[in-house]
Amino acid sequence: MEIAAVVILLLFTSFLTVGVVATVRTVRAVKRGVERTGLQARRMVEDTTLRARSIAQPGPAGRLAELRLSLRTSIVSTREALESEAASDPSLSEAMGLLTRLRSHAKQLDAELRLLEREPDRERLTARLPELEERTRRITHSADSLRWAAQDRARQFADDDLAALGRDIDVEAGALRHWTQAAPAPAAAPAPESKRLA
Repeated sequence: MEIAAVVILLLFTSFLTVGVVATVRTVRAVKRGVERTGLQARRMVEDTTLRARSIAQPGPAGRLAELRLSLRTSIVSTREALESEAASDPSLSEAMGLLTRLRSHAKQLDAELRLLEREPDRERLTARLPELEERTRRITHSADSLRWAAQDRARQFADDDLAALGRDIDVEAGALRHWTQAAPAPAAAPAPESKRLA
């Protein structure tokens, strides 16, 4: 009787442990999903705000919004492109490392641009714009280069794979039609009965 009680207690404890572990994992997964959705929503709101500012605010303030939007769009689209291709192409890990370094420069520049949006001295802001535009151009050009290279690489792999698949299909189609290549010669028809008797 004591053994049965111990076994039941062990089973109950193991089921309880499995339930707790499953609950904790589910809560963590939901939390990550909520954080990811919140981050995407914030990013969308910020991008929409920057678009509105770039249109509605003329002069340096509008130009700062354009620079921030250009910077963010380029970095985010490059990150998404590299991450989507990295699963099937491990050689993109070095490109991901370079993008990580580039993102730190982009974050620093974005923070600087955000601070300058509140700058009351318009002359100082106007004087800083050429340098800020050049830095933004360099970062976005580098990000775009990484993205385009990854896209070209993926397209080349797809083209190579499609060409190899076409060759394999041609070989298989030829093998399936083997009778057309080695068809035996038709046998001579037997002579009619009357000719054989004559």
